[in-house]
Amino acid sequence: MPELPEVEALKDFLTEHLVGHEIVRVLPVAISVLKTYDPPLSAVEGHEVVAVRRYGKFLDLVTDGGPHLVTHLARAGWLHWKDLLPSGMPRPGKGPLALRVALETGAGFDLTEAGTQKRLAVYVVGDPLEVPGVARLGPDPLAGDFDEARLAGLLKDERRQLKGALRDQGLIAGVGNAYSDEILHAAKMSPFKLAASLTPEESARLYEALRATLTDAVERSRGVAAGRLKAEKKSGLRVHGRTGEPCPVCGDTIREVSFSDSSLQYCPTCQTGGKPLADRRMSRLLK
Repeated sequence: MPELPEVEALKDFLTEHLVGHEIVRVLPVAISVLKTYDPPLSAVEGHEVVAVRRYGKFLDLVTDGGPHLVTHLARAGWLHWKDLLPSGMPRPGKGPLALRVALETGAGFDLTEAGTQKRLAVYVVGDPLEVPGVARLGPDPLAGDFDEARLAGLLKDERRQLKGALRDQGLIAGVGNAYSDEILHAAKMSPFKLAASLTPEESARLYEALRATLTDAVERSRGVAAGRLKAEKKSGLRVHGRTGEPCPVCGDTIREVSFSDSSLQYCPTCQTGGKPLADRRMSRLLK
């Protein structure tokens, strides 16, 4: 799933390639992608893109005198830029293509979604806050006013585990499964530690890990073409998706805890005092 650093990089890429150009055609290939109907998708056609903004994991294409085209790539969605779009109409129901946006230059981009769980979402709205997911977002962790005290205040009454709290978009915007693993590894904290139990020292350590991990990922992604962002993300991850590999800090074996639709990775030595966490799914399978 694209998270804050990748969406920030896409925002920069699209700012360079879209701003100042007119959207001449928006072609919905998978109707399921459209989450709003008034105004219609065609309302953005004939309008110039004047800005591209990011809200958490949402991308917002701002048009001159027209509505906003807001996109959430969800778990398996992606954006593919093309200097010259294919001619002709795309065929519905064939492959992962969900939406095509064409500019007056002949360039544009495709939104695609792999797999069968169709969660890619596109909204046409007069104000981004009309999108429920945008309206409920917590503060952006890279914003200038997001300081140690802000994070401590968000977590002090949270009776959830740190992993779940960091992934809650209503609490902190933009952090998903991968970067929550990376942040907790950098902070040397168990993903199962209760958020409300943090000491002031631990809260400060988590804040530094949060800011540093996301800032470093944004810098690595800056200037990378849209088509290479996925590979760039994977190459920079130290524990997430690296089950069975040695921890780059201490050399211990990276472990995994599996859930019904996701998993987390961590280093026992760095994060849990050398004790492996219970993998509830594997425990059930072994009974």
